[in-house]
Order: sequence, then structure tokens, then C-alpha cells
Amino acid sequence: MKTFTMYSLKSIMILLLGGLLFTACGQTTKGARETASAAAPAIDLQTAVVTNNLEAVRDHIKAGSDLNVKDAFSSSTPLITAATFGRTEIAKALIDAGADLSLKNSDGSTALHAAAFFCRVEIVQALIDARADKTLLNNFGATPRQTVLGPFNDLRPIYEMMQQQLAPMGFQLDIDGVEKARPVVAMMLQ
Repeated sequence: MKTFTMYSLKSIMILLLGGLLFTACGQTTKGARETASAAAPAIDLQTAVVTNNLEAVRDHIKAGSDLNVKDAFSSSTPLITAATFGRTEIAKALIDAGADLSLKNSDGSTALHAAAFFCRVEIVQALIDARADKTLLNNFGATPRQTVLGPFNDLRPIYEMMQQQLAPMGFQLDIDGVEKARPVVAMMLQ
């Protein structure tokens, strides 16, 4: 289990870090559903999520932008990115606007996998309330619940590395809070 967990978490971190850095460096993707009723903002949807720009996300929703557009590197959707970064209000707005809850990134993780792994309790609850599938497996054969069941001390270095690497992009993670919340998230996902 330790080998599986460390391998899968390292892979998640590499895909997530690479994809988010690529996205935040100005990669723009036009939404497939843009309409003439409202113009999409100049900032692309993924960057709006990373920078916690709820107003721009709402403008994308009004404009009919593709809420499920995947970034070019990690295939993360805006909802997966919101779950990763703990952008609770943005995640709720995307869920309410009909973002697809079952889409996966390059490592097979859904928004629920990301929210569970990072112990974003409010986002986990919002996804459960919206009937996100708790049984979907990522590419490593893990459900969202299984991402929080391994020994925390084995995972702490991964959380610390991700915090250090993604902090310049606004990523914040209370690692001690994650440790305390893991059993709560596991119970929520039973």
C-alpha cells in the first residue's frame, strides 16, 4: 500500500503541478459553448479559478463558456482545479451551473478525488450533495475515499512539497488541518 500510495501521489503532484503551471502561465482555451448573450471575460476560466476570481468565473457562466474545458497538460477541469485549490465558492458556482462532476484529469482523478485528497470538506460535501459518483476509480485504482485512508505520515512529505511548489500560485494547505480532517472526509465518503 505504501508503494502504491507514494507512487500515485507523486504522479498526481507531477501532473497537477505541471498542468497548473502551464495553465496559469497564460494558456487560454476558448469555451465551446460561448454565446452572444454575454461576452466572456478576457481572463480564461482556468486562470480565473487559480487566481480565485469568482466574478470572472460567474461571467464565464453567464457567457456560456465551456465549464468542462480541460487544461492542455493535466486535463484538469475548472472544477478539479477549484477543488485542488480550495476555491469553495467557485466550486459551488461551477457545480450549480452544471459542470460535469465525473470528468477526470490525466491521472483519472475527478473533482471529488481532488477535494477528498486535499480535505476540502465543504467542497466534498457540495459534490456529494450534487450526487458526484463516490465509486469512480482513478488510474491507480483508488476511489476518492481511498485517497485519504493511507497513513498520514507517509503522505506528509507530498503535502509539504505541493504546498511549497504551488504556494506562489495561491495554493494554501493547512497540513495539520488535513491530518485532522482525513477521518472526517473518509466518513463522508462511505
